[in-house]
Amino acid sequence: MSTTDYSTALDAARQAAAAAADILLHYWRKGVSVEWKSDATPVTVADREAELAIRDILRAALPQAGIYGEEFGREGDTQEWLWLVDPLDGTKSFVRRTPFFSTQIALMHKGELVLGVSSAPVYGETMWASAGGGTWFEGERVQVAETAELAKASISFGNIKSLTADGRWNVLGGLVAEANRIRGYGDFCHYHLLARGGLDLVIESDVNILDVAALAVIVREAGGVFTDLEGQALDLDTRSVLAGTAAMHALSLQRLRTVTQGV
Repeated sequence: MSTTDYSTALDAARQAAAAAADILLHYWRKGVSVEWKSDATPVTVADREAELAIRDILRAALPQAGIYGEEFGREGDTQEWLWLVDPLDGTKSFVRRTPFFSTQIALMHKGELVLGVSSAPVYGETMWASAGGGTWFEGERVQVAETAELAKASISFGNIKSLTADGRWNVLGGLVAEANRIRGYGDFCHYHLLARGGLDLVIESDVNILDVAALAVIVREAGGVFTDLEGQALDLDTRSVLAGTAAMHALSLQRLRTVTQGV
């Protein structure tokens, strides 16, 4: 596959997300029993069956790529192409009958995220993007907003408990005080809103790269900026997110750095 032609991989990722959606919706209606992993996070048969279905489709479409999935780990030792898969991001929501869950599928080429599909089956909402190809939602190309002033900005927070004991907590408080609107949409939702202009900044900690890899491509290709809270590009060890319009990302990163770097 050409490094600039992602059509085959994108088609496969969308097919895989659709297959996962059928499985997730089946168990959403039926209900599932819950098991607990060693890290105290839940897992269900829906997670596992969805990932197996995704793997089958991706493996057939791009056999030269490795696959790194939430439930079954990593297969393939290729350093060039790597699929990143979270079949059910938001399992805690899923098991509590809250519809804020999704399937996340991304493709990494030599360490760079180049393709992403994010599917929220209860909402019937899928977004996708590829490097240089823009971000698409319901058949239309979408863009982030042009918001450049904090007083006009809408901010959404997620998984910020770990920041309450961090010096950055006061910075977040300042952003809250000055922003126009504060929300906590969480999971896929605030990134979808950001990519299509309904939100201006997302701040999140305690994430896994599998949760956000696809969303990073989607936001970036919609004209946004997506890094960790230190302003670093995403990699397999990423644990936090700062994503927004170019202006809102730059402003918030500057403030956060007054704590982390003593600027």
